[in-house]
Order: sequence, then structure tokens, then C-alpha cells
Amino acid sequence: MELKRIIEAVLFSSARSITAKQMIKKLDDFPPEEVLEALSRLIAEYNSADRAFLIAEVSGGFQMQTKAEYGDWVKRFVREKEMGLTRSVMETLSIIAYKQPVPKKEIDRLRGVDSSRAVKQLLERKLIELGGRLEDAGKPMVFRTTKLFLETFCLKNTADLPTLKEIASLDA
Repeated sequence: MELKRIIEAVLFSSARSITAKQMIKKLDDFPPEEVLEALSRLIAEYNSADRAFLIAEVSGGFQMQTKAEYGDWVKRFVREKEMGLTRSVMETLSIIAYKQPVPKKEIDRLRGVDSSRAVKQLLERKLIELGGRLEDAGKPMVFRTTKLFLETFCLKNTADLPTLKEIASLDA
């Protein structure tokens, strides 16, 4: 079997992004440099070909995705999974994503309300996690986003979040 096609089948069937390190570990019948070369060739092949999907780098790994221009067509056939995030939960998640690591006290201050319920929901959904403690009085816990957050929102890392200027341009 050709290694490139094995990687293609794995990426196609996986709901989550897969790191190069995971591929090397699980495809141990092949030398690591061959795995990386096959992955690189496959990415180039998909991303330069006239196809409706590509291989994107997401959350430190790789994942097959439909190209954005086909999204409206796909939605006609595939029901999107609703995340079920309320406005308050999305506000809280946004604050954590942009200000991380951030203590709950700062989240509450920025939102102007207690965010306990929203933080709890985000922790339960594994979109955020504890990121340690501050050295301030009382040593408050801080929160940060998780790998699942990056995968859910198709981001390589938090640097891929839109800037305030980009968000403002959406209104224009």
C-alpha cells in the first residue's frame, strides 16, 4: 500500500485533527521521514488541485476540510451540529480566547455580570481549561482555550483569531 494513500484514508476518516507526531507513532511500519514526506506531498496535492476540499493545519495537526466556497451547498445536505452556545457563553469564550490566560474576576469585570455558569459550561464542553494560578492575592485560577476550541473553530492557533479591525470591517 502506498503511504500517501494510507495517510489520506486516515485524514478522511478522522473527525479530529491528527498531528504529524501521531502519524509517525502509529505508522511505525514506515520511517518517520517518509511519513512526513508523504504528508507534505499529500497536502500539496490537495491544496493545489481543483478539488472541493483541502488539508488544513488545525490545532497543531492536519484535517480534511471542505473549501469555504462550497459551504452553502454542503449545508443543504448536511445538518450542522449546533454548538448550543448562548450569547453569554460566547461572550465569555471570546474574552478567554483573546485575553488568555485570564482570571474569572477579569471575565466578570469585562462582562459586567457573574460568569460562573458560562465558565462552567465551557469547562464541561472542554472548550476551556484551567491554565494555572496567578501570583496575586488569593492566587486566582486562570482560564485558557483548549485544543478542542481550536479544532471547533478551525484555527491553527489563537493568533488566527480575527483582529478587531477585521471584525469591524464586517460591519462595513
